Amino acid sequence: MFDMDDTLYDEYTYVRSGFLEVASFLSDQLSEEQEVLFTWMWNRLHTTGRGTIFDDVLKEFNNYSALLVKNCVTIYRQHIPNIFLPQETINCLEQLKNFTLYLVTDGDKVVQHNKAQVLDLYDRMEHCYITHCYGIENAKPSPYCFLDLLKKESVESDDVVYIGDNPIKDFVGIKPFGFQTIRIMTGQHKDIEMPIEYEADHRISLLNELPSKLEEIWPEVKGMFL
Repeated sequence: MFDMDDTLYDEYTYVRSGFLEVASFLSDQLSEEQEVLFTWMWNRLHTTGRGTIFDDVLKEFNNYSALLVKNCVTIYRQHIPNIFLPQETINCLEQLKNFTLYLVTDGDKVVQHNKAQVLDLYDRMEHCYITHCYGIENAKPSPYCFLDLLKKESVESDDVVYIGDNPIKDFVGIKPFGFQTIRIMTGQHKDIEMPIEYEADHRISLLNELPSKLEEIWPEVKGMFL
């Protein structure tokens, strides 16, 4: 089982894609160049985070309204993103074709569906769990989707490994049930250290280390990689 954002691809590429769409829309509204608006939002992202970034850019360019903010959010969430799986991820998933693969990802249903579709994950995975489709209360760290998989596959929890990047929520809800957990040290959360109960059982630096880590966890899978 895989997380998606910052595990299979760099989530900042999605944010960049969304900002470009919003900047294109606002270019007409504010009579400013798209590149100027995009650059302002991109710089703000790296200083204060996403937060109220659409409110802030409209205030910066003296054209704030709640309706324009709402329109920006809608455009950001509904746009078809210009993102792709890195070759390293593609190679890893190809190596794992003898295994049953699942996705578990949090976030807005439309946003996460568009990402999964563009990244071709519906074809690469047995099933994509977009947790908000099952109720926001069943988003990680809830084990809901993980336990559903156990029933779907008729397997035990220690037959399942979850690969994620965010120790704040990815592992703490499923470790008590006996799931195997691997943290990939990439993305926005790579420098976060949490108490042991939040941390994964194992770590890898890159996805190309995953097959050897799986052999370490389950020696019986040696030779199953393509």
